[in-house]
Amino acid sequence: MSNGNKMKVAVLTSGGDSAGMNAVVRAVVKTAIIKGCETWIVREGYEGLVRGNSEGHRHTSSVAEKGPTSPRVKGTESQEAEGFVHNLRFGDGELLKDGTGDHPGGRTLKGRYIVRVGWDDVRGWFSEGGTLIGTARSVAFRTREGRLTGAHNMIKEGIDALVVCGGDGSLTGADVFRAEWPGLVNELRNEGKITDEQATKHAHLKIVGLVGSIDNDMSMTDLTIGAPTALHRICESIDNINSTAYSHSRAFVLEVMGRHCGWLALMAAVSCGADFVFIPENPPDADKWADEMCTMIQSHRDIGKRKTIVIVAEGALDSKLQPIRAEQVKDILSERLGLDTRVTTLGHTQRGGRPCAFDRILPTLQGIEAVEALLDATPDTPSYMIGVRENKITRVPLMEAVKMTREVAQAISEKDFEKAMSLRDPEFRESLQGFFATSRLETEPKLPHHLRMRVAIMHIGAPAGGMNAATRAIVRYCIRQGHKPFAIHNGFVGLLDDNVHQLSWLGVDNWTTRGGSELGTNRKLPDVDLGAVAAKFQQYNYHALIMIGGFEAFSSLQILEQGRKHYPAFNIPMVHLPATISNNVPMTEFSLGSDTSLNALVDACDAIKQSASASRNRVFVVETQGGKCGYIATMGALATGACIVYTPERGIDLDMLRNDVKFLKRRYALDAKGKNEGRLVIRNEVSSDVYTTEVITKMFKEEGGALFDSRSASLGHTLQGGIPSPTDRTRAVRLSLKCMNFLEKHHEQLLKQQSRSKQAPPESAAIITVQGTSVEWVPVQDMVEHADMKNRRGKKAWWEGYRELVEALVGRPQILAKGKADVPAPDRA
Repeated sequence: MSNGNKMKVAVLTSGGDSAGMNAVVRAVVKTAIIKGCETWIVREGYEGLVRGNSEGHRHTSSVAEKGPTSPRVKGTESQEAEGFVHNLRFGDGELLKDGTGDHPGGRTLKGRYIVRVGWDDVRGWFSEGGTLIGTARSVAFRTREGRLTGAHNMIKEGIDALVVCGGDGSLTGADVFRAEWPGLVNELRNEGKITDEQATKHAHLKIVGLVGSIDNDMSMTDLTIGAPTALHRICESIDNINSTAYSHSRAFVLEVMGRHCGWLALMAAVSCGADFVFIPENPPDADKWADEMCTMIQSHRDIGKRKTIVIVAEGALDSKLQPIRAEQVKDILSERLGLDTRVTTLGHTQRGGRPCAFDRILPTLQGIEAVEALLDATPDTPSYMIGVRENKITRVPLMEAVKMTREVAQAISEKDFEKAMSLRDPEFRESLQGFFATSRLETEPKLPHHLRMRVAIMHIGAPAGGMNAATRAIVRYCIRQGHKPFAIHNGFVGLLDDNVHQLSWLGVDNWTTRGGSELGTNRKLPDVDLGAVAAKFQQYNYHALIMIGGFEAFSSLQILEQGRKHYPAFNIPMVHLPATISNNVPMTEFSLGSDTSLNALVDACDAIKQSASASRNRVFVVETQGGKCGYIATMGALATGACIVYTPERGIDLDMLRNDVKFLKRRYALDAKGKNEGRLVIRNEVSSDVYTTEVITKMFKEEGGALFDSRSASLGHTLQGGIPSPTDRTRAVRLSLKCMNFLEKHHEQLLKQQSRSKQAPPESAAIITVQGTSVEWVPVQDMVEHADMKNRRGKKAWWEGYRELVEALVGRPQILAKGKADVPAPDRA
């Protein structure tokens, strides 16, 4: 892109704030600079666009703070490097991050709402909650006069592209702005406020929208920015309330956000094992809901449950569209059941706090795609909304998504609740069914006696967050259907030692929030004594087996399936539910525990980076677990802003380390004097047998000289522990219930066989995999073809390309493209 054609991109956040908005701003700014664009932020949303920059402050932010200068070198890489240095910083990053507006040195943001920013001006932003550039609901921008002023302010600064992150109202405003733009430009030219040259240059406005909403209420995308973090905040609160509710045998009614969408309430109910939930999309019968709620909660109390949790979405309604309020629910529980009941309204605590790992990764990927969409935009293309579907970033027509979103509220107001549910994604309906299946205590089993099974449940391999939540869901579903769930403690070794017992509905009640493995787990495979294992299967008369674990569970399933030809006891349906922090099971994009581990890594790295930054010039080499799979290291690097990542898939060699040292030297030399940033390097524990964490740390320390110091930190087993993340909990419930449906289906098919000795088909031994938003069953023998058995991982990994993204977001290609003359030699005194 030539300088004469350089796109000038502005980004604003509008409407309610949500975690992840800062990650969007950071990604847009950095990607635009890489693409050769100038980058701006608009403070206070559309209101800032209307206010613009006062004459005394115009263009003051356009002068870059000078870094080390160097002679221009011909060639694309060198031009990119020069562009990178020119756009390194413009001096307002600290003012924006601190929210002070003024600086002791005299610099100020007063009177400046459209501010030029550079690469370093947005560093460290995406670990901050809310939006550092501010947001506001602008009354002025809703008028044509306000939009005319906004257009004038953009043209004065030369801006011709706009990224908007907000809810459906903000995105609608963006589309209206773009539709009116040619008329606004003509009006400004006719009034003499802009020249003919400016009018021609700004004839077309490029706009792209991203959805920032904690409610997850936008159609045509699986997840909105901020929703995962809001769910984290809700679950943290409920987890804390659980202990006091249990202590005093109390009932708690919690009101959560969600005016037209019950996603937060439903997912919190599933994640925390609530007793009852009210959401707008599935309103209860106006005349019966109080009786139904009391009957269900009393049945729980009758078997000895000491606590009651009811979750109410703020927009909850009954079938007659009458609001259901938390206080109303509290009064019913107190008066009818005599329960000591409290109300907790979580309010704006749901919006606050640091973004979770997914609310750093997703907005980063969407921000990158937003810039690509702007570069591709023409006057004939529609305004796009950047969403996510099937684990892939998508572009969809913005107004089409807004229209479908508003149809949900319209369907509810028209009492067409089935349509409202159909407009949500399929996982929403599945989650609601899953909640009913695991929260209702049925008086009579659902299945006839001949279809009921004795189901064995086993944990295998290393512990992972979500194992216990999955077990709880399986047990609850089994009891509902009439099956008998049996826990096999300590894996196959425990089976051989007869460490087996039947689980109860109440006994697993608190398991959703428990990390690790309540059943106990180890890495022993069934071939430790396959004949004895078969004898135990026969002794306990198991009709089905669920193994929850990592690569060892996959290997165990393969051994058991092959053993069917010798041992009839293995001719039963068997499933493997992947659960491992390494996320190394082939063909599935996510395993239970990987999200919990990723969040543990992010929390640890945030604390480590704080220490590194306080020291100004320190590089921390952080060692992670993950076995021979680099998923945690790579995604952790993307989520924490690490500048280098080492994985087993790529390995480590001397040339790589030489370039890494070169990059760190040049990057530190470009930092503002006295304001060096602490930096992270993430290394998977088995990336190299030779270049260990200790060796790399010492190498960086030696080579850094006076530029930077180095330390190391090994996170070890901290990545396995802790309370499972809401994502792992909800995923555990959804997948475990699908496992039960699979087992029931194949058990029924086996019963139809006429022969006395049943022969289970190969497809009845399978692994449940997440591929996009769809769930696919893969027979174990088919999966072997896709597995790297030696390295215990899949042959292909969907996330491997993200390593290059990690490097791009720290400017590594541009910095390495600069010549040695650019960077002064370090002082080794």
